[in-house]
Formats: sequence, structure tokens, C-alpha cells
Amino acid sequence: MTSTGTGPGFAAPLCARFREHPLAFDALLAAGALVAMIAASFTDPHGSATGPTFGDRAPTLLGVGMMTVSAVALVLRRRRPFAVLAFVSALALIELLGETRPAPVAIGAVIALYTVASRTDRPTTWRVGLATMTTLAVAAMAFGPTPWYAQENLGVFAWTGMAAAAGDAVRSRRAFVDAIRERAERAERTREEEARRRVAEERLRIARDLHDVVAHHIALVNVQAGVAAHVMDRRPDQAKEALAHVREAGRSALDELRATVGLLRQSGDPEAPTEPAPGLAVLDGLLDSFRKAGLPVSLARTDGGRPLPAAVDLAAYRIVQEALTNVRKHAGPDARAEVSVVLVGRTVEVTVLDDGAPSAGPAAEPSGGHGLLGMRERVTALGGSLTTAPRYGGGFRVQAILPVTPGTTREAGEDR
Repeated sequence: MTSTGTGPGFAAPLCARFREHPLAFDALLAAGALVAMIAASFTDPHGSATGPTFGDRAPTLLGVGMMTVSAVALVLRRRRPFAVLAFVSALALIELLGETRPAPVAIGAVIALYTVASRTDRPTTWRVGLATMTTLAVAAMAFGPTPWYAQENLGVFAWTGMAAAAGDAVRSRRAFVDAIRERAERAERTREEEARRRVAEERLRIARDLHDVVAHHIALVNVQAGVAAHVMDRRPDQAKEALAHVREAGRSALDELRATVGLLRQSGDPEAPTEPAPGLAVLDGLLDSFRKAGLPVSLARTDGGRPLPAAVDLAAYRIVQEALTNVRKHAGPDARAEVSVVLVGRTVEVTVLDDGAPSAGPAAEPSGGHGLLGMRERVTALGGSLTTAPRYGGGFRVQAILPVTPGTTREAGEDR
């Protein structure tokens, strides 16, 4: 149990250090290859009838020098893999052609071929590997001291082939791991982008809801407060009535704001509604609040009171609310408004018209107004279209066409 736990604990820091210092690992590998070549040079595979013998032969000084040079060249195998392979293979050929008792310089060629295969693409590995295997094997068979069919000659072919296959396998695994890592990083980036997008959408929705709740009532409060200030001394009864409207509008604003904040706090409940609840069922009360503020409003409905999807019902209500708020703010004190709700097939058309001055209208909102933008966002989110344009002869027209069928897809185009 102790040795099993100690092994990985010792190997992990060592592997990490070698990854940080690859030149040190290559130097250690070169030293090991040199030891293996020298040991193999003392081994005679045909020394006796019972098997290989050690010590019956010894390498020449030239052979030791070639093995040393071959091992030293392996230190540069990462920086110049093809050059090292060509150099070591050339040494192996020279050694095979010039020695009567060859030293195994081909071990260096095996390591160099593995390096090339692990650091290049598969077609290049096939070409370089076959060329190296064939060249060394044919040279060993043709010029070696043993018959061409000797096992060590076939071993040259086998060892170089296994080196190329092992290097290609390492390269494939490295590419696979890199692909998995890249996919994980891309998925993480996608999750972060999706989270940022959801946060932005939530902020936009909150801003739109708060604008819809507050802007309408604040506009009414502003109008009624102005009326009260204007008639306070001459007509105190009318001033009291205006202040009562101010109090009622303020109370309504607080109630809707409280409801909106309460809904925002219910983010942990997936079944909780995500928008405030008013709809066309309370449209008459909305129009009455504008009439009390001094804006004559007429209503025409041909929808028969048919219930609409909650999102469509809320959007229609908010569009009427925002459009009338803009009329009250921009169309002038003598303007009149007309509201129509028409059910046409699978759509509901909500239209708000006013007869204000030709130069007035929601298009003239001061910088920073978000009413028309909020309406357009609501309509687009439901897959509908919004038209906002001045009327011929004066006034302004706001028309929204909203689909009333569930699952309606978003339409990109908007009628202008």
C-alpha cells in the first residue's frame, strides 16, 4: 500500500519538472540511449547455441564515437526533429556499411523517428516512416554481417515501424486532448456569453417594466400637480380634485411598483409570472385615468372581450398606456386621442391616434426617452410588428399588430 501511494506521488512532480525543462529530459533520454547502445554492442545475439551472449564482442572506437554522436544529437530532437532523424539515420547507414560487427546506432534513429511522428501530421509520418524503415532494413539485410533473413535485420524494420506507430498514437492522443480542452473552453465561453445575455435581457425587462409602471403615473401626477398649482387660489375645489387625482395616481404607481418588485423577487419559482398582470380587461380604468388628467379619449373595441395570451394581453395594455402617455406629454393641451382594439384572424391590432399639432408627437421625445423603444421591444419579442408615424394633417399614429396564437415565431421585419 505504501509503495503504491508513493509511486504516483513521486512521479507527478518529476513529470511536471520534465515538462517545464524539456531539454533536461532530452539529455537524460540521450544518456539512456547511449547506455542502451553500448550495452547492445557487447551483446552477440548468435553467441551460442543456447542464445545471446554478453561480452564476447566489443565495439570499436569508431563505433563508440558514432554511438556517442548519435546520442548527443537526440538532445536537439524537439528543436530540429527532421534534421536529427536524417543525421542519425545517416550515421546508422555509415555504421552498417563500414563495420563488420555493427554497433546498434539504429536505436538513435528509432527515437528520432518517434519524435518526428509525434510532432507532425499522419501523411508525413507515413512517408518519413516508410522511407526510414525501408532504408535501414534494406541496408542491414544487404550489408550487415548476418544473413538477410536474420532476426536482427527484421528487428530493425520492426523497431522503426513501432516507433512511427507509437509517435503517431501520441500525436493523435495529444490532438484529441487538445480538442476536448478547446471544446470545454468554448462551452465555458458559451455559458458565460449566455449568462451575460440573460443578465442583459433581464436588465432590459426590468427597465422596461419600471418605465411602464412609473412613467405613466408620474406623467399624470405632473399634469394634475400643475393644474392644482394653477387654480389653487382661484378655484380651490378644482385644486382639491386635482390633488386627489395626484394622490390616486401616486397610490396606483406604488401598488404597481410593489407588484413589479415582488415579481422580480420570485426568481426562484419557475411557475411564478415574470411580468405585471394588467391587461385589456382593465383598459377602461386606464382610459379613465387619462380622462381625469384632461385628455379626451374614445375607445372602439371589436375583440368581443376574447381572452388573449397573457404576454399579448399585457403588451397591448402597455402599448396603449405608453402611447397615451406620449400624447399627454407631447401632443398639446387640446389634443384628443382614439384607441381601437380589433381582432383580425389570428392577430389583434391595437391602434392609438391623436390629433395633436403637426410638429408634436412621440417622435419629438427629448433625448433619453425610452417609450417607443420599449413598445418596439415588446412587440418584436412577441413576433409582431409596430408602426409609429405622424398622421397627415397633424397628430401621430401608433399601431401594433400582435399574434394571438401560442408559439408564434418571431418575425424580423417591422412595418415602418
